[in-house]
Amino acid sequence: MELSDYQRLSRRTAQYPRHASLCYPALGLSGEAGEVAEHVKKAIRDDGGQVSPERREALSRELGDVLWYLAQLASELELDLDAIAQENLDKLLSRQRRGVLSGSGDDR
Repeated sequence: MELSDYQRLSRRTAQYPRHASLCYPALGLSGEAGEVAEHVKKAIRDDGGQVSPERREALSRELGDVLWYLAQLASELELDLDAIAQENLDKLLSRQRRGVLSGSGDDR
């Protein structure tokens, strides 16, 4: 499935207050990303850094929720996920070619 197809189809399930069209998906994205981090933390704390099949499945579900909120936020901003993904990949490949993948700052 293409990201833009997911974005378009997932839009059918976007039910949240229109007056909070940016805030709601941004907060949801943050919350779901926190749930992903929580599962990773528990894998480190409880499972010696190993990811059990059950935790992998739970992480997959949470990552799906992250994707949904990301798609809704992009839609609210009239941005296309395919274009976002391509731009990000282009940026990272440029940094790799120039030997500046490590470090900090957006303009490297």
